[in-house]
Amino acid sequence: MRRVVVVVAAALVLTGCGAAGAPEPTATAEPTTAEPTTAEPAPAASSPAASVPAAAPEPAPTPSATPAPAEPDASAFDIDTGASLQVVVNKRRPLQPPDHRPELVAVSSAQEGGELVRPELDAALAAMSQAMRAAIGEGTFVFSSYRGYERQAELYSGYVARYGQAEADTTSARPGHSEHQTGLAIDVSGTGGACRLATCFGDTAAGRWLAEHAWQHGFVVRYPRGLEHITGYEWEPWHLRYVGVEVSTSMHESGAATLEEHFGLEPAPDYAP
Repeated sequence: MRRVVVVVAAALVLTGCGAAGAPEPTATAEPTTAEPTTAEPAPAASSPAASVPAAAPEPAPTPSATPAPAEPDASAFDIDTGASLQVVVNKRRPLQPPDHRPELVAVSSAQEGGELVRPELDAALAAMSQAMRAAIGEGTFVFSSYRGYERQAELYSGYVARYGQAEADTTSARPGHSEHQTGLAIDVSGTGGACRLATCFGDTAAGRWLAEHAWQHGFVVRYPRGLEHITGYEWEPWHLRYVGVEVSTSMHESGAATLEEHFGLEPAPDYAP
């Protein structure tokens, strides 16, 4: 009995000495239960007590860092073949093959004349025109779409004859370099017809809505304002290019304004010599 009293007294002395210098418990440590100060009677030899090991404290989970969003994988898309929805055509990248003619259907949404486009574009255009009409009271009106190699050659020659080649190259593509030949490009206005084929279209309700919402339907404004040094063309708020919702959404989220920037391509301000 005297030994028990001495042990308890020693423990109390040690506790009092260590209180001032003991380290603070960490946030991850589990609280421990204080042992009772009253000694339990020892069990009889014939009835050995079961030995219950004390549970080890569980380590606190290490917070994991939030992974950064993955960069779009440009290699996942075919940007070289004329039949691809993501083909990039500009002054440095002619259409391949030069005489490519895609599968075409008549424009079914706000059609003018006999305009033709790829089926994928037409389905997206119909949905976009409907959403635009619900939002601002007018839909889209297509006035130019697919143009074959020969038709583009005629148009370009006419611009050159009227304005000279240097000026023509800022507004019209040379044959074989036109997005219109892919069947994935359309020139549009609002159904109200304001500012058709003029930069003031960008300031109309229709132009503003398309600039803000066309990406939701897989379209991008292909030749944005102030980026002629990348695209090679003056601002055309009416020229929409269908690239598919995956690419248009990725461009919207990353802030890339041109296909050249999005796919890591060199700028195409002029034709390669």
